[in-house]
Amino acid sequence: MTFRYSFTFPITGPNKLPRFKGWAAEHVPEVEVNLPQQVPVKSEAMTIRLKSVEDRQKLMTKLAGAKL
Repeated sequence: MTFRYSFTFPITGPNKLPRFKGWAAEHVPEVEVNLPQQVPVKSEAMTIRLKSVEDRQKLMTKLAGAKL
């Protein structure tokens, strides 16, 4: 199965990838994500790839109100 779905969410500051990886491992370990290789520090959003619509919905629900 490939990563066909994408999800873009707001995230600011440095070290976006390690912060998201840590958060995802703690809050949604069952959701597989495909992360970009790098995200510029000045960027205010990050797009990740997901395998299913259900995974996207889980992530959207958990990220609502989360402080990354």
